[in-house]
Amino acid sequence: MISTETSELTRLAARIRYGAIKSIQAAGQGHIGGSLSIADTLAVLYGKQMNIRPYEPHWANRDWLVLSKGHAGPALYSALAASGFIDDDVLTTLNQGGTTLPSHPDRNKTPGVDATTGSLGQGTSQAAGIATGLRQKKLESYVYLIVGDGELNEGQCWEAFQYIASNKLNNCIVLIDNNKKQLDGWTDDIIQQFDIADKMRAFGFVTVSVDGSDVKEIDAAIDYLKTVKDSAVCIVLDTVKGAGVELFEKMADNHSVKFNDKKINDETDRVLMNLEHVFKGEKDV
Repeated sequence: MISTETSELTRLAARIRYGAIKSIQAAGQGHIGGSLSIADTLAVLYGKQMNIRPYEPHWANRDWLVLSKGHAGPALYSALAASGFIDDDVLTTLNQGGTTLPSHPDRNKTPGVDATTGSLGQGTSQAAGIATGLRQKKLESYVYLIVGDGELNEGQCWEAFQYIASNKLNNCIVLIDNNKKQLDGWTDDIIQQFDIADKMRAFGFVTVSVDGSDVKEIDAAIDYLKTVKDSAVCIVLDTVKGAGVELFEKMADNHSVKFNDKKINDETDRVLMNLEHVFKGEKDV
């Protein structure tokens, strides 16, 4: 039997998917695939694990989120709306003139965004710096760093990982979205990934691999890594690009989707209706 807590997190994931898709559809195009693949992770973080105050976004003792794969901003914005940092109505202004929701997160524009990201690889260094600063201030806050698997082509990621491991920054929980696709196609067709979990272990991380669409597994992995002392920590999320929505999972080119004809919009409207029924509790999870 699914627990009440697990059910609530799964419904939150549906709400995050709903908001992300709705905002991208309103914009006319956007990064759906990589947004949907982290929806369950964001649900666990904002629904349970993160110590945050939506009414006080810059609270000194908060946990931090660095979305290094900044093109998944729509999912983050949806999570922020679901958590009370921003209004739901703002989601449909994504990437439009005067919006507070640019296509990639900007900490100066959106309440609840802790780091400006989008230049792939650079979020890892930001998270390393934030974690160092929190430790120097003797704060017990965590930094959650979400990195894309395609992003790991960037050497800067590995430089930052080496720093995090060398300094045993266990207050920086690295979450790698291994959805196996990037802008130009399958990751292994572009640059062979090999075993990401083994690579992170070789760099000095205590590493756990989980089903990235299972909120219970993600939650348990975070709980476990919070007990690890004197070591860097990492979760490799086994995900699917477009996860949770068959329409987008099956699209060959689902990194960025254009809503430029009636068929795709009609199909998307049906998806949104179904997700709304789920997160409102009108349909079983």
